Formats: sequence, C-alpha cells, structure tokens
Amino acid sequence: MKEHYIIPIFVSQLTMKSNSILYRNDSSEQKTSITKEKVREIIENYLKNVENEEAKVEIVFCGGSFTSIEEEKQEELLNVAYEYIENRKVDSIRILANADEINKEILKKLKRYKVKTIELETPSTNDYILKRIGEKYNLQDIKKASKMIKWNGFRLGYHMMVGLPESTRIDEVNTAKELIKLKPKMVRIYTTLVIKNTQLEKEYEEGKYKPLSIVQAVEICKDLVRMFADKNIDILNVGISAEDEAELNKTSKIISGPCHPAFRQLVESAMWYDAIVEKIKKLNVKVKEVEVTVNPKDSDNVIGHKKENVQKLKELYDVDLVLNQNEKIKQGKSKIDITKTYED
Repeated sequence: MKEHYIIPIFVSQLTMKSNSILYRNDSSEQKTSITKEKVREIIENYLKNVENEEAKVEIVFCGGSFTSIEEEKQEELLNVAYEYIENRKVDSIRILANADEINKEILKKLKRYKVKTIELETPSTNDYILKRIGEKYNLQDIKKASKMIKWNGFRLGYHMMVGLPESTRIDEVNTAKELIKLKPKMVRIYTTLVIKNTQLEKEYEEGKYKPLSIVQAVEICKDLVRMFADKNIDILNVGISAEDEAELNKTSKIISGPCHPAFRQLVESAMWYDAIVEKIKKLNVKVKEVEVTVNPKDSDNVIGHKKENVQKLKELYDVDLVLNQNEKIKQGKSKIDITKTYED
C-alpha cells in the first residue's frame, strides 16, 4: 500500500457556526483569516516532508464546513489547491460539509476542482438532538445529501459525536446504524467537548450539561468502532486528534470533556482486553498465563496505554500476559493461547 500524506488546512476561522451551541458563538477574537498565500505556504511546507515520490498526497480543508464559507472565498482556496492537482504534486482534495449545504451547483463546482472526498457533519441522526444543539438539518437532509454525493462520484464520509446534550448510548448506537445503512467509505467518531465562550459552556457551568468521563466515552466508542469495523468502513478518527486539539487551543480553550492524547489507543486497547477476557472466561480452568500473538502494529494496543491491560489482567484475574509478534498475522487479528493454568 502506498504511503498517504495529509496536508491539513484549518478553515475554522471562516466557518464558525453561530447557530450551534457546541461552537464559538462570537468569533470576534478570530481576527486572522486563511488567505490563498497562507494556503500555498502550508502546502509547500508539507510537500517538503514528502520523501516518497510514489506517495499519495491529499489536501484536507478541515475544522469546519467548507461549503458554509462565502462562495468567493471557497473559489479562492480551491483555486490554490487545484494548482497542485494540475502540477501532479497533490493527488486529491477533501472537504467537510453540512447536509443542508449540499446541492447540484455545489457538487458541480467541487467536481470541477477535483475534490474527491466529501465528509458530512452528522453529529447525530436523531432530529431532536440535532435541533437541540442548533443544527439546521435533519436525518432526511443527511440521507438526501449522502445520496447526491455518492451519485456524483464522490467518496462519502461522516463525522459523528458521542456525549451530545440529551443524547444516550442508544441514540449513539442508532446514529451508527443509520450511517452504516448509507454505506460511507469512512467515518470519524468525536467526543463532545465543552469549549470556552459557547452556549454549551454556559449549560455546563449551570449544571444543565454533564460531559462524559473518559471511561464512559471509551465504553460507547468501543461499540461504535466494532459496528463500523464489521462493515469494513474505515475509521479515521476516534476522539479528537492531537493536531485538532492544538488547533482548537490556538483560538479557544477546552473547559471539560473526554479529551485524551491517546484516546483512540484507549478504545482499541479496551477492545483487545475484552477479547482476551472473553477467551479466559470460556475455559473451566484457572488461567495463570495467556499468550497473545498479533501483528507488530497491534502490539501496543494489546499491552494497553501505559501497560494498562497487563496490569488489569494481573490485578483482576491474577493472569500474566505474554505478547508475541508475528507479521504473518493480519492486523486486527490474533492468536490467543492459554499457556499456563494453576492446575499445571
């Protein structure tokens, strides 16, 4: 598989939504704006680090809905990105959009500029919750936009969220089910964070909103990751990335919520832990040592963040975990053997 380089261009300064309780309602602090010169500078700096000439390079306009930017500015930014497509220095362009902003004219323009992937903001598919957080679109809009995107030959992705105000675990599982039905190529799962200068911060301070804990967020994300993985849908993010967190903190501040620099590893490690424990519980013997053989890329997750899985197995079950690596084993698969019991 060829290497894949991402060139992220954050356009949040241009796309802050005044209607949503999750985002900054007053963007007056954001005086700077992304210009075509800045976009060119970002792209050039990233291209310097692309050592493999055969690598796939993608420009990603992220941080907010690109289609909510004023049309003239969209054209300005896309023109710069398109130059690098024409010069064969970049392979594709990806954007984020809101379902109510997708129409034939927008898609025609995006296709003209060689945009390949459109990711839709779909924090929930529950119409009540969408209205509760101030979104203007509903499930029917999401379905309509999704069909139009796919019909026009774009790759479709989604951004869903857990821990939204009044959202339950059932709501989040149902959101995943609805999105799976629409057959996207990829999905990002984000945790709801309380950001400074937002309506959600006010609700948090008044005790009207309580964010998920890290443990709660990991538990629900485990279920969602399994659901999407079972349908071979690429999971690009689980929780906020370090890069997104750094960008967010440039202009605002995270007040509360399940934010962790290794959140995805926490989720994937918890899934490996569950698999090992399930294997142990199926046996009618007291297990002393379990040997897990996996692809080297999975080894850190099997052990767990800061060796959490090793420690938990010892503390809760008095079981020693032995890790073996084998490149012949497919990533995500494992061979689990009970190597010692207390009856030996």
